[in-house]
Amino acid sequence: MNTNNTVFLFILALSLGWMRTPVEAQRKATEKPNVIIIFADDMGYGDVSCLNPEARTYTPHIDNLVRKGITFSNAHASASVCTPSRYGLLTGRYAWRSESGAHVVSGFGEPVIEQDRETIASLFQKEGYTTACIGKWHLGLDWQTKKSDEPAIYDANTGLSNVDYTQKVTSGPNDYGFDYSFIHPASLDMPPYMFLRNHQAIDPDVILTSALYPDRLDDTEYTWDKKHTGEHDVYWGKGVWWRRGEISRTFRVENCLTEILEESISFIEKHSSDKPSVPFFMYMPLTGPHTPWMPTEQFKGKSSIATYGDFIMNIDHVVGQVTETLRRLGMDENTMIIFSSDNGAYWPQTEIELHNHDANWGRRGQKGDAWDGGHRIPLIISWPSHIKTPFVYDHMVSLTDLFATFADLTDQKLKDNSAEDSFSFLRVLNGNTSKATRRSMVHQSSGGMYSIRMDGWKFIDGLGSGGFTAPSTTEPVSNGPTGQLYQIKSDSLESENLFLQHPDVVKRLQKELNQELEQGNR
Repeated sequence: MNTNNTVFLFILALSLGWMRTPVEAQRKATEKPNVIIIFADDMGYGDVSCLNPEARTYTPHIDNLVRKGITFSNAHASASVCTPSRYGLLTGRYAWRSESGAHVVSGFGEPVIEQDRETIASLFQKEGYTTACIGKWHLGLDWQTKKSDEPAIYDANTGLSNVDYTQKVTSGPNDYGFDYSFIHPASLDMPPYMFLRNHQAIDPDVILTSALYPDRLDDTEYTWDKKHTGEHDVYWGKGVWWRRGEISRTFRVENCLTEILEESISFIEKHSSDKPSVPFFMYMPLTGPHTPWMPTEQFKGKSSIATYGDFIMNIDHVVGQVTETLRRLGMDENTMIIFSSDNGAYWPQTEIELHNHDANWGRRGQKGDAWDGGHRIPLIISWPSHIKTPFVYDHMVSLTDLFATFADLTDQKLKDNSAEDSFSFLRVLNGNTSKATRRSMVHQSSGGMYSIRMDGWKFIDGLGSGGFTAPSTTEPVSNGPTGQLYQIKSDSLESENLFLQHPDVVKRLQKELNQELEQGNR
């Protein structure tokens, strides 16, 4: 072949995409992945149909992530309830190290993340990512009030607050590394009910929920969860309730999840169009399947376990729509999708027996508890261009570990005072499943009961569930155990308390736990 023909074929190959120049090849090899965290609210490990052989829920799109990625079968939130868990995820540290982050805040609560605290979002931001938070925030906001010298106050009896919704909040997601935010302030059963875009209420014209929704329906039947509501709160039946309060005139509780999905798709599409060469990080905390259980018309009556099952199908649909958007835009191969939940499902024994479905399958307890059902969560990571063979990782992983993993992914060194409780599992994403990434893990229940798992054992410093399962606490009897000890590797249901049989193990784990707690805000 002569020289002219060789040059012609080389140019033709470049124009048709058969070959890349060395610069292009190097760029492709080092291209940073987009990262999306789809964070369900109160969804149990057993709600993912392919993770629970006895599941009566149906999640084909989440199952598809499992079939293509890594399933972490021993993943846990650092706390078994909302705000502390989210604090741990975004900061890479246990929430009890922060006085403000250790407790659930209302929709009017002040920010719980310290102003100088590095977050996952600011970590990505430093590496040139465009960052977005779209969905449920529940980490506090600095609202401006009608009298500037007053803190935000909400009166549960009247449903009214002193907030001036025409003013921007002075501290929120955009102050913690997010370039763009579209959020509901807290859980969807907590006022105020509205969306804020970049700290500004989209519709500041507020009315009371009672102006839009009746407190009861003609066919309302009271069940066990009525205890969470007051006389003037909305209660339409099991799982379908929310607290009385202020709501934007145009906001609709039943449309919230759909609007979060639409906003997320819009963000991905706009980013693909405007900044195709810039990677993005999107934190997408959903408002379901936390109460109120309000699936869209498309899913009503479609499951075998009533409204909750319908709502799980709705959550799965959200995952499917996000993955389809990425595929349509040609972004799916180099986008890491992380699906998880903030804690275990709020699914008591009565519901397990009624529906023959265990939302926290294979573990004892539920949301809020010190037992594993409170904090063991689904954690699935899909990254098609990188993870070629699906597998299950059985070693311990915490949601706090995402921080250090992302730091390794982007070749960043963590600061000494950030992500203190985060351990990178990047080598797991690279296919190395043989080693554990951490030797111990501390858990916090909703009632402030602490536990530690280490060397195949789990020690709980107290008696009772520590959370929502009754009794939350019990007093020790004479010569009886004062805490709980389980050989967690062989007794995943935490059914046999070995506290009295192994005093040496109790002493060692109590010491380890106390050392962690005493270090506090390190």
